[in-house]
This record gives sequence, C-alpha cells and structure tokens, in this order.
Amino acid sequence: MNGRSLWVAAALLGLAGCGSLPPALQIDSTTYRSRGQDSRALFLIIHYTDGGLAESARILTQGPVSAHYLLSDETPPRIFRLVDEDRRAWHAGDSSWQGHAMLNASSIGIEIVNPGPLRQADGSLVFAPFPPAQIDALVVLIKDIVARHQIKPERILGHSDIAPQRKTDPGATFPWQRLAAEGLIPWPDAAQVAQARLVFEAQLPDIGWFQAALARHGFKVPSSGQLDEATRRVIAAFQMKYRPARYDGQPDAETAALLQALGAAR
Repeated sequence: MNGRSLWVAAALLGLAGCGSLPPALQIDSTTYRSRGQDSRALFLIIHYTDGGLAESARILTQGPVSAHYLLSDETPPRIFRLVDEDRRAWHAGDSSWQGHAMLNASSIGIEIVNPGPLRQADGSLVFAPFPPAQIDALVVLIKDIVARHQIKPERILGHSDIAPQRKTDPGATFPWQRLAAEGLIPWPDAAQVAQARLVFEAQLPDIGWFQAALARHGFKVPSSGQLDEATRRVIAAFQMKYRPARYDGQPDAETAALLQALGAAR
C-alpha cells in the first residue's frame, strides 16, 4: 500500500469513527447542483392518538412507534416535533397507496391528540370530535409542510387510507372537507355526485367495478370480483372520508358516484 492509499484508508477510518470529514477532504455543495431532485417526503399521513397528551407523548417518544409531529388538544393547542423531517418516523407501518408501499420512508406523520372511538351506553362506538382550534393549528402545519416538500394534494391521507385493513384513524369526525376548503386535498363536486348517483341508482355496477375504481383512487384492494371482508374494509375507509354519515362498507349508488366524481371510475 503506497502513501496515498494509507492516507485514504486513515481518512476513511477517521470518517467512520468520528462522523466528520478530515479538513483535506471537504464536500463542495455549492459549485454544482442537480436539477433532478425532489423531497423524500412524498406523502403526509394524518393519525389520531387514541389517547390523551401525556400518554400519547410517552408512547411516541419511548415506544416502538413515532411520528414527526404531535398536535395537542390543549387550549391553545401546541405542536411538538418528535422526529426531524429528514429522518424516518415509524408511524405508517404496513401501508400502501398508488403503488407505493411501506410508506414510513417516504412520508411525514402527524399524530393528533384525540381519544378515538368512544363506547356509548348501548355498546356502539362513536368517534370523538376534534376541537376547532386544533384543526386550525393542523391546517397551518399542513400548509407549512406541503409548501416545503411540494406534497401533492392526493397524497395528503389518513392512516385508514393507507392501511384500511387494520386502521380507522383519523376517524369519521375528522373534517376532511375543511382541508378541501383550504385547497389542500381534492374533493368531489356535489353537483357531479348528485347527477352520477341518479345513473348508478338505476343500475349499480358490480363489485369488480368498485374494486377497480378504488384501486385507481389509490387503495390496495382485492380484484376478486367478490364482496369479501378486505373489500368491505376498503369501501368503508373510502366512505368514512367522503361520506362519514354512513360507512358500512356496502357498495351503493352514492359511493359509486363519489368515486366517479373523484375521477376514479372508468
């Protein structure tokens, strides 16, 4: 090994040991800059914590799951950054959207402090509401993240969108339509939905049509042509977002009309 090779080897050992380059081998990050680049954050995923602030903070900082941000339910609400945006948080798990899988590596996660579904006296579950001030803060945070990472509107999603077989958050009371009014996500045009619903009430498409439309929308959904439990869960996740008054997982004319108005039907 010649002298230069020994120097390079020593430099690499030093780099591995201390995490910084030696003075003679500095990186020039200004002379050349590539145009072929974008943010690693392609998706923004919204969750509820299913618990209070103190317990949620403990789980998200000391447990096996994490998120980039935690939004409290205090008055006024506070936003805590738990993971830097350039690092991967463990919030999405086994997930998929528009052919992308395992979205932890390509997403930013926001956990909203909310108790989740509350059991009523009759045994039924009702999702807890989100305080208006909390949603106001969330909108500001989302706009800031989207502006910096250029996240597309159709990639601002709920955990139930990307993991409908096992997740329901942020739930039926989350105000997706408020995000649409702020120009953050697409929303079906009411007149188009009403017109398409009349057509679908006369003749409802088969299950294969629903599965194909949901897949084009972004969901990972079976293509069996059968109304199996996995397909029901995907339909319910779609309904919970765009028709939260009823999310029974049953294919119907209104659900078909919503899919068509969103451009998912062919």
